[in-house]
Amino acid sequence: MRPWHRFRQVINILNLSTPLGLLIAVAGRARIRRGEHGLIFAHGFRIPIMAGAFTVGNVVVTGRGDGYLTGRLLEHESRHATQYVWCLGLPMIPLYLLASIVSLAVCGNPGSWNVFERRANLADGGYPEKAPWWRSARGRPRGHTLG
Repeated sequence: MRPWHRFRQVINILNLSTPLGLLIAVAGRARIRRGEHGLIFAHGFRIPIMAGAFTVGNVVVTGRGDGYLTGRLLEHESRHATQYVWCLGLPMIPLYLLASIVSLAVCGNPGSWNVFERRANLADGGYPEKAPWWRSARGRPRGHTLG
């Protein structure tokens, strides 16, 4: 394990985000195992969720089976674990919810303009890059991209 991953792991335990993530995983009767990058994978979460996966501290929770958390999605979720460090743990949850509300107001999608999802790389997490409501598709100059 890289030193940064170990540091992140310890900080997310101390800031109580990883213990909360484990509590959520147990409540959803997920199978818990060690994962890559110092993360803990919780597969088979039985409470319905909107996303394919979500992260609380160093715990990545998904309703899907083993093998789902790989590649770009794993990198995306790993970045969220790092965001818990920078937000000092549990404050990330209301901050993330606020960012989702702002994104919904901006474009109708909770992830497209959510600062946490953008910093974790939208495409890696499977989020669309939607234009804000005040810039209609017809009103943008040709070749203009978002971001």
